[in-house]
Amino acid sequence: MESSTIRILVIVAIIHFPVLLDSAVRQYKFDVVMKNATMLCSTKPIVTVNGMFPGPTLYAVEDDTVLINVVNHVNYNVTIHWHGIRQLRTGWADGPAYITQCPITTGQSYIYNFTITGQRGTLLWHAHILWLRSTVHGAIVILPKCCVPYPFPKPDKEVVVVLAEWWKSDTEDVINEAIKSGLAPNVSDAHTINGLPGPVSNCPSQGGFTLHVEKGKTYLLRLINAALNEELFFKIAGHHLTIVEVDATYVKPFKTNTVLISPGQTTNVLLFADQKQGNYLVTVSPFMDAPIAVDNITATATLNYIGTLTNTPTIPTTPPLENATTIATNFVNSLRSLNSKQYPASVPRTVDYNLYFTVGLGLNPCPTCKPGNGSRVVASINNLTFTLPTTALLQAHYFNINGVFTTDFPANPPYVFNYTGTPPSNLQTMNGTKVFRLAYNANVQLVLQGTGIVAPENHPIHLHGFSFYAVGRGPGNYNPMTDPMKFNLVDPIERNTIGVPSGGWVAIRFRADNPGVWFLHCHLEVHTTWGLKMAFLVDNGRGPNQSLLPPPIDLPKC
Repeated sequence: MESSTIRILVIVAIIHFPVLLDSAVRQYKFDVVMKNATMLCSTKPIVTVNGMFPGPTLYAVEDDTVLINVVNHVNYNVTIHWHGIRQLRTGWADGPAYITQCPITTGQSYIYNFTITGQRGTLLWHAHILWLRSTVHGAIVILPKCCVPYPFPKPDKEVVVVLAEWWKSDTEDVINEAIKSGLAPNVSDAHTINGLPGPVSNCPSQGGFTLHVEKGKTYLLRLINAALNEELFFKIAGHHLTIVEVDATYVKPFKTNTVLISPGQTTNVLLFADQKQGNYLVTVSPFMDAPIAVDNITATATLNYIGTLTNTPTIPTTPPLENATTIATNFVNSLRSLNSKQYPASVPRTVDYNLYFTVGLGLNPCPTCKPGNGSRVVASINNLTFTLPTTALLQAHYFNINGVFTTDFPANPPYVFNYTGTPPSNLQTMNGTKVFRLAYNANVQLVLQGTGIVAPENHPIHLHGFSFYAVGRGPGNYNPMTDPMKFNLVDPIERNTIGVPSGGWVAIRFRADNPGVWFLHCHLEVHTTWGLKMAFLVDNGRGPNQSLLPPPIDLPKC
């Protein structure tokens, strides 16, 4: 009896504390199911993983192989993307629909199989088809290998904090109505913190998340922005936060009272419970410094010191203004890679491909779009609105299927104009399914230039299959003669999702050391829907370890 009890306890420990196992195979099952959810005093069915919102946290250790059996029980096609996972040679497990795989249809399943190489920290997983990621998302926590400490004070406890948006309506109805009209979709009705918005004016009984802390202890908060369309500010009354990691990359620690986090980004912060006993307000509010409609309702949670008397009033805080550009810019400019001996910043010093991509909106004719006066809002990269194929790009590449895509994506804007000034008279874009081909192991510099067409706006751009270094950033139009002289090639921040500032540009560098087809797109879901996306095709190298692996036998078919 005693040995059986011990055996059960050991199994439980392995499930909940995977740090006890090193370089293991971790297996998960994700059942995609419908569930009724009540929020903001109304109930609707939502798509979930294992009936949870947010979904389950996926735990692993660096160098682990992870197998996730995703079973589709709903009447939507489904794919899951493991956002930020490098997927070295395993593009088949990356997840974006019709880019690296065909969707998992109703009643079918697919096992995502990948190894976590050279990464540790916080990432996220989410649906990568339609607008399902509004409720189909969760955390990925990659723990360091056994006996490898964090390069910052060891926390007493770690807490996952997932930020998101909530619509009272079905999100598929929201975007379908917008596509029909040609206009922007309705903004969300609330923001959420670990699935709860806190009390709001039209539903004061709505509860909120409570973070219980013990005075004198240190907490690692793993912040994730899983929102569809909004950059968010995160703030805790009376407490400073120490930033120690973003997008699964350690950074030089710095203190702030406000975190800016874009959709798809993650940020790890140390919270020192060093204030007097009490309750402290936590706020999550939008950042938008352009004339674009956003959900301006602030989500709230409570930081509660254990032992605080019941009915103790909550100490308030004021969230930043919606257009607090200075706060946002100061936060972004404070981020630097740790660049230590153990965690160096391997910034490419030479450039093989020098690319310049404009990102922004446009207007195309749409005779049936009466609310849009015969026009439809679209989005583009280098004036190309991406057309999603019906055969996955990676399959077409691997099996040499003709007619699915072309490799003539423009390296520079096809039309030169004052990108952040007065827009041209013709706001139309071209349509196509084009990729840009890269040689294996080439060094790439990509300047992402925001445009002012329709409206200047921040674009959080996510690159699949790679992490990259953000070597430069600035307002206005990029100047190829003077701006590179100011690039940071020593300790630039390394991430997988970067905000192109409203009316400005960012420059990133990466080494194309991962063969396959890799999606680049805006992580504002409305802009992805409108066509702000493209893909890089990275050729195989010379040896078998530099080549894309064959597709798995259960890869979904189109």
